[in-house]
Amino acid sequence: MNILVLNVGSSSVKYSVFKDEKEILEGLVDKIGEKTGEFKDHESVIEHIEKELVSKNISIDVIGHRVVHGGKEKESKVVDNEFLKEIEKYSDLAPLHNPHEINGIKISKKLGALQVAVFDTAFHSTIPSKASTYALPNSLCKKYGIKRYGFHGISHSYIASVTEGKVISCHLGSGSSVCAIINGKSVDTSMGFTPAEGLVMGTRAGSIDPGIIPFLIEKEEYSWQQIEHVLNEESGLKGLSGKNDLRELLTDDSKEGKLAVDIFVYSIVKHIGSYAAAMNGVDEIVFTAGIGENSSEIRKRVCNSLSYLGVIVDDERNTEGDMLISSDNSKVKVKVIKTNEELMIAKEVKKAVTKSHI
Repeated sequence: MNILVLNVGSSSVKYSVFKDEKEILEGLVDKIGEKTGEFKDHESVIEHIEKELVSKNISIDVIGHRVVHGGKEKESKVVDNEFLKEIEKYSDLAPLHNPHEINGIKISKKLGALQVAVFDTAFHSTIPSKASTYALPNSLCKKYGIKRYGFHGISHSYIASVTEGKVISCHLGSGSSVCAIINGKSVDTSMGFTPAEGLVMGTRAGSIDPGIIPFLIEKEEYSWQQIEHVLNEESGLKGLSGKNDLRELLTDDSKEGKLAVDIFVYSIVKHIGSYAAAMNGVDEIVFTAGIGENSSEIRKRVCNSLSYLGVIVDDERNTEGDMLISSDNSKVKVKVIKTNEELMIAKEVKKAVTKSHI
C-alpha cells in the first residue's frame, strides 16, 4: 500500500510517501501565497506533488491527512462527503488549523485516491473524566461538547510508542504542549478544548485568567474576532517581546527578550511538575519537536528546575544532542526523541483502511 501523507498548514504543505511503513519520498513546500513563495495557493501545491509522483512513477493508494481537531472522534476514519461535513463543524475550535486541512482534503479529491483523516485529538481520548472535564455547568458541557480534547496527539502518540512507564512528553515548537502518559496512554495534556490553552507559545497566550477576555472586550472595544486574533496571533513570545522565534530570543539581551524566555521555560516547568504529581511520579521526560529537539539551552533550563525530582542532566550529552541526556545517576531518564508524525499517520491510515474493509 502506497500512502501519501499530507500535513497542510496555512502557508505550508509537508508531504511524505510511505510504502506500507517505509518512507520512500518526503518534501516540504512553504511560503504559499507569499511574494517570495513559489506557489500561489494550495491547489497549485497539490498539482506540484502530483507531477512529482508521476515523474517518479509512484502511484498512490490512500492519502492520509493530519487534522488537528476531531471533536468526539476517537480514531482515524475514511473520509466521505458526509464525514467531511462532520469535520467541518470543528473548524471554530481550531481556526488556525482545521480550515486549511479541510481545504487540503477537498483539493486532494482530484488525485482520485481514498482519503483518511487522522486526528490530533484522538490519542487523548483516553484522558479520564477527572482530567478532561471543565468545572462549568454540566448542561453547557453536554450541549456543546465542552471538554479537554488535547492536541499534538499524533506526536505524543509516537513518543508513547517508543517509551515505557510514566512519561512526560514535551512537544515544543511554535505551538507547544506537554502530555502525561502512563503505559502508552494519554492521561492528561496541557492543551484543552482548543489549542489555545496551556503553555506560552510562539504567538498564543496559553492559559490565562478568563476574566481578562471580557475586560479587554470592554476596555478596548474588541469584537470577538479581534480578541481571538490577539490571543492566538499577537500573544505568547511575540506579545511579550515582539519576536516569536525562540532562536532569536535566546540571543536577545533586552529585558523583554530575556523575560519572554524565562516565562516560556517557567510554563514548561510548571506543567511537568503538575503531571509528575498527578501521575505520582515520572520515569522519563522527553523533549521533542522543533525547540525540544534542537535547543539544548531550553532543555538545560527546564531540567535545572527539576532537581527535586532527581533529574540530573549530563551537559555534554545535552550539548551533543544525544538521545539520552540525563546522567547515569539521574532518578528520571531525560531523552531527546525526534518525533515522527508522518509514520504515525501512515500507521493510522493502514488501520482505518483495514477496519473499513476497503
